[in-house]
This record gives sequence, C-alpha cells and structure tokens, in this order.
Amino acid sequence: MPHILLCYASHDGQTRRIAQRLARGIAAAGGAATLANLDERQPDEKEIAATDAVAVAAAIRYGHPLPAARALLARHRDALAAKPLAMISVNLTARKPGKRTAEGSPYLRKWIRRSRLSPDLAEAVAGMLDYPRYGWFDRMMIQLIMRITGGPTDPSLTVEFTDWDQVDALAAKIAALATPDGG
Repeated sequence: MPHILLCYASHDGQTRRIAQRLARGIAAAGGAATLANLDERQPDEKEIAATDAVAVAAAIRYGHPLPAARALLARHRDALAAKPLAMISVNLTARKPGKRTAEGSPYLRKWIRRSRLSPDLAEAVAGMLDYPRYGWFDRMMIQLIMRITGGPTDPSLTVEFTDWDQVDALAAKIAALATPDGG
C-alpha cells in the first residue's frame, strides 16, 4: 500500500478540509495518507524518507502560500526533490476555468518557481469566500481582489467555491504518484 505524507497549511480551515478529503480519496484509491498540519508540526527528513510520495497543500494569502508551507519546501528541498511531489495551491482565483493548472494559476506558478522544485503534480483548487468571518482589513482586501477579478463583493456572503469532484480526482492522481509504475 503506497504511503503519502500529506502536509497542509490552512488559514481559515478550508485547506484543512481539502486535505482531509484528499486523505480519504487516497485511501479509496488504495493508498494511505498521513496528515501533517504544518502549523502544528513540520515533518523531519526521516518522515519524508519513509514515504512513497509527498503532497503539500497551502492556502494562498495575499498572493503567497502560507509561511509554514514555504518553510517546509525550503527546509527539505533536497529530500522532497528525491520523492514524487504534489503541490496544491488553494486560492479563490481557481474558481475560474483555466486557473487550476500551473500554467493558468499565477500563484501556483510563482510558488513552484520560488520553491526551486519540480513537482510531479501541481494543481490549484478553489477555496472558500467567507466575508462575515473576516476582520475589517481582510474583508476590504479580499473585496478589492474580488472586484479586480470579477468575483462577489457582498460583505454578507459566504461562498464555497471548492470543486469537490476536482479534489477527489486530485486524490487519485496523488495516490498514483506513490505507486512504482505511476498508476
């Protein structure tokens, strides 16, 4: 049974939900996933070496992956380069067609370039917009971003943009990374 280390960095909880769904999907595809909340712990070289593949999911905040995810990739670049690697960007621009690939997602493309890694799989997943939960500054900034990108700006809205079918398909792709023949 292939084993995947599934690391995630979540700001408002949606990336955690996505990682949990990925773990269930990996199990359904015949693999096993160990979840690592990067805000609680950073895996060490030994844990990375003991896995068949690594997936890193990070929420994007103001154009950048959360610091805990960036730290993992920087600290363990060599160990991660030796494993099948998936990088998953969770952001609101992925709600649009064409913004779910490394080519279509500027956030994901920039994250890959700055990490100096070459992931075997890179995908952007849409997150959740939850204006009532945000503080004043975050709400204003996200409304500005939504205005620029043609998204909803009503401060009373909560909209889950996550495509759970995409997440399920992504789980199968991650599980396939961990198999000796790639699927």
